[in-house]
Amino acid sequence: MASTTTLGERLLRRKPVATLIAESEGRDALPAGAPAAGGRSGIHLKRSIGLWQLSAIGIGATVGTGIFFVLSSAVPDAGPAVILSFVLAAVTAGLTALCYAEMASAIPASGSSYSYAYATLGEGVAFGVGVCLLLEYGVSASAIAVSWGEYLNKFLDLAFGVRIPESLAAAPGHGGWFNLPAVILVGMVCFLLVRGVSESAKVNATMVGIKIFILLLFVVIGLTGFRSGNLSDFMPFGAGGVQLAASSIFFSFIGLDAVSTAGEEVKNPRRTLPLAIIISLVVVTLLYIGVAIAALGAQHWSRFDGQEAGLAQILQDITGQSWPAMMFAFGAIISIFSVTLVVIYGQTRILYSMGRDGMLPAKFAELSPRTGTPVWNTLVVGTAVAALAAFVPLDILTDLTSLGTLVAFSVVSVGVIVLRRTQPGLARGFKVPGYPVTPLLSVGFCAYLIYGLDPKVYLFAGAALAVAAAVYLGYSARHSRLNEVVEPEPSTVG
Repeated sequence: MASTTTLGERLLRRKPVATLIAESEGRDALPAGAPAAGGRSGIHLKRSIGLWQLSAIGIGATVGTGIFFVLSSAVPDAGPAVILSFVLAAVTAGLTALCYAEMASAIPASGSSYSYAYATLGEGVAFGVGVCLLLEYGVSASAIAVSWGEYLNKFLDLAFGVRIPESLAAAPGHGGWFNLPAVILVGMVCFLLVRGVSESAKVNATMVGIKIFILLLFVVIGLTGFRSGNLSDFMPFGAGGVQLAASSIFFSFIGLDAVSTAGEEVKNPRRTLPLAIIISLVVVTLLYIGVAIAALGAQHWSRFDGQEAGLAQILQDITGQSWPAMMFAFGAIISIFSVTLVVIYGQTRILYSMGRDGMLPAKFAELSPRTGTPVWNTLVVGTAVAALAAFVPLDILTDLTSLGTLVAFSVVSVGVIVLRRTQPGLARGFKVPGYPVTPLLSVGFCAYLIYGLDPKVYLFAGAALAVAAAVYLGYSARHSRLNEVVEPEPSTVG
């Protein structure tokens, strides 16, 4: 029986939490009358990820996005006070992490903020959040891939005395025509993801161990060159500079959302998801602040502007030798590969969830019978990410990612409040301490950082949302799986 709901009712309808949980367990639990989940053919994502592997996904998607290359763009905005920018971003991420932990333990499903919004705030908000997430992940992966070429060139120069020509190592407008290393990186990542999530998680966990070692090595060597005079003019651009830098670097905390995209592939999700989110946040915050202090103490803040492979260069300047910088550059190559792997993985799972719900064509929810992975979905994502990385400059990419991340984080925090009110008896493996103050503070901090973004970013985001509205009205509203649900007859009891 076809639904006769109006557009307004469709925008506000919510997907039952029980359905999300059932789907995460390989069952299809929409009420009678709903069409079969598109493209699934009885195949579902496999639970094969443990606590360490999941924590490594969070750390892997976070450490590397910011600390390896964002200092060259954030330090000129805030000076040495960029340390406070990292603290501000970490506090915002910490408040949100607690909200994510509760939502992930209550709804252990793929799709992260999109799925949470669908269950709490309705289909319209969920679709908008899904678009923000796709923007966030796709643009973030592109931004990370762009920086990979910098460290690859640094390593090749130090180890073999050769460099990739600038015309093939940078985007148009930044000295090049085509960023070939970024395209190669995305291709390798997609190949690994198509092979299977278990293999990808194991490779990522190994890479995360390498990157933690490399960053600790940087802190130890960097502190030997620490000069307090480099921090003397601590806040040259005032509080506004701190806010601007914090807003810009916030995209580097995308790993917290990436953990929740793995909800359907995690063993014992109600316990593992919240633990992994909190572990990721603590490890990432300590590493970020430690590296920032060591870098700014070893090099005057005015030298960071536009510096290529900046952390490796700092090691070379401190030691007067090439081997520490070469080792660090190699570690950065491995690290950035890990980040790109996890971020592209997260985007494919969001597309999978949206395809399963009918928000996008069912092809996005189609899984390979052999590997259990969304192969076609992954190839589409890889092609889009590679194109952005090859042709779009880095500074635009990072601010767009920050906006998408902050919007998604805000929605999750609001969702916690809504779900507490609508389903107070729902099983939760973790509850936000200080409720409802903590979720409200999370929303407030996110709004503060959104306000600090470059106004040009709002134009790009507005264009993306206009396209999203056209897709929703032209396709999603008519193909949503909730359209065909047989609704109960209205009660006549007065």
